[in-house]
Amino acid sequence: MSNEDITLTAGDAEATVQPGNGGRVGGLRVGGLELLRQGERFGCFPMVPWCGRIRDGRFRDGATVHQMPLNSPPHAIHGTARDGTWRTARTSASEAVITYDLVDPWPYPGLVTQVVALTEDALTLTMSVETYESSFPAQIGWHPWFNRNLGGPGAQDVRLDFSPAWQEERGEDHLPTGHRVDPKPGPWDDCFGMPDGVEATLTWPGQLELKVTSPEKWVVVYDEQEAAVCVEPQTGPPDGLNTQPRLVTPLEPLEATTTWTWRRA
Repeated sequence: MSNEDITLTAGDAEATVQPGNGGRVGGLRVGGLELLRQGERFGCFPMVPWCGRIRDGRFRDGATVHQMPLNSPPHAIHGTARDGTWRTARTSASEAVITYDLVDPWPYPGLVTQVVALTEDALTLTMSVETYESSFPAQIGWHPWFNRNLGGPGAQDVRLDFSPAWQEERGEDHLPTGHRVDPKPGPWDDCFGMPDGVEATLTWPGQLELKVTSPEKWVVVYDEQEAAVCVEPQTGPPDGLNTQPRLVTPLEPLEATTTWTWRRA
């Protein structure tokens, strides 16, 4: 099938999936309100086969050290799939399944599958990485750019509420130092631990409340940009390929999911 944009609808919700632009959700409208920042690099993109930064772009697999392109010097950031073209496997009115073959510069063959499912009050994203050959470390995550302000008369900026158990101490290189500290006030470009699963609520007063949930235990929050707030569930912390690798094997794929549930004010 083609890699043209896919429009999903359910009730007054509409999501746009863009296989040709890194497999991202390019837009999510609820009752005419666009929740995601618009633009080629925004929306909500999948982070795979790693999340956040890899220190100096290098990760070790056994005795072998692999070098990734330094797309955020001096580090490599957010995986390779967001820069690639995905294929559409199947679609319905409210669900799309898209796939991406891991290729150079990633050193291992593998298949990524993402399912985008829309209902009247929720969007669920599910992703898996599988291999039929060599085992390899990997991560899965999502990077949504939620609009800070939804516009309209008297519209107020979003309020973010979440209660992490800890914050990964961030070094001057923007990577975790390995120490956990008590959560500090924002603004943030930081990773947090939520051992019972990710749960964060974004409230646009008088307009909409949206809850981000995931069974995963890690979330990066980035709200240093004026236009957007990012809440990013992921299977491990930044530089996790080196510090907390999750292994993809022919018998055991890596899988993750996140759901955004909303209600109108």
